[in-house]
Amino acid sequence: MELRVLTYFLTVAREKTISKAAEVLNLSQPTLSKQLKELENELGVTLFTRGNRFITLTEDGIYLVNRGSEILSLVESTTTNLIKNDVISGQITIGGGETRAFKFIGERLHALRDNYPDINIHLYSGNADDILEKVDKGLIDFGLVIDPVEKQKYEYMRLPLVDYSGILVNNSHPLANKEVVVANDIKDTPLLISNQSLVDNQLSEWLGGSIDYLNIIGTYNLLYNASLLVREGVTSALCIDGIINTTDINLKFIPLSPPLTANINIVWKKNHRFSNASKEFLRLLMMD
Repeated sequence: MELRVLTYFLTVAREKTISKAAEVLNLSQPTLSKQLKELENELGVTLFTRGNRFITLTEDGIYLVNRGSEILSLVESTTTNLIKNDVISGQITIGGGETRAFKFIGERLHALRDNYPDINIHLYSGNADDILEKVDKGLIDFGLVIDPVEKQKYEYMRLPLVDYSGILVNNSHPLANKEVVVANDIKDTPLLISNQSLVDNQLSEWLGGSIDYLNIIGTYNLLYNASLLVREGVTSALCIDGIINTTDINLKFIPLSPPLTANINIVWKKNHRFSNASKEFLRLLMMD
């Protein structure tokens, strides 16, 4: 599959019509249709069906859109970093979970761009499972992950910071007048917890037993949408401190007791070939 033809397909998927995509690509409609048909024959699948006005992607088409976008992004970043390999420029791609430690990363990026303003920065947000998957695929250079995660197969550096866990509640919640909560306080409270792998184990250790002790009604990937349910009084959420600004809104974060803390790490693939920009960023991190 040629990258040129993959670009054609992604353009059709974005524009939703062959005719409009042909205009964007400066191709004739028959030529574009022929290229797409040859792509389908090569792959042995149907990528889309034609409707009266718009095309509709099949499941295989949706899959190729998602993976094809990743492929072209990887090609673009690789090309950019190789072409500019003789100077400190190019791009750095960093993925991270929700943590105040990104401020630490931001300070280093600020210093980096002060010295090398041609560096571009691309950020991706997700939980640890999402981030590590993208590190594995080479789609991001660095991942900022919060323990517990299995990081032994990566190069990693522990940052000089920790995150504190607690419960996010509506101000009208019976626990809202407490300064800390213990396991027995939350056993009957409907809770959302992070869907990150190994979080269950961490909670079980803090509880001294199975998380079946808790009234867990669901999970979340990133905290913001979960916090909206907390604001509406639908549930409470076990989470990390400092992610949601509770100032002047009807939410309160209450730390757990005894404290439940998590280390924060920045990880990267072993034997990964970094651009000069990424090498310089890593050097700045190692200075701390």
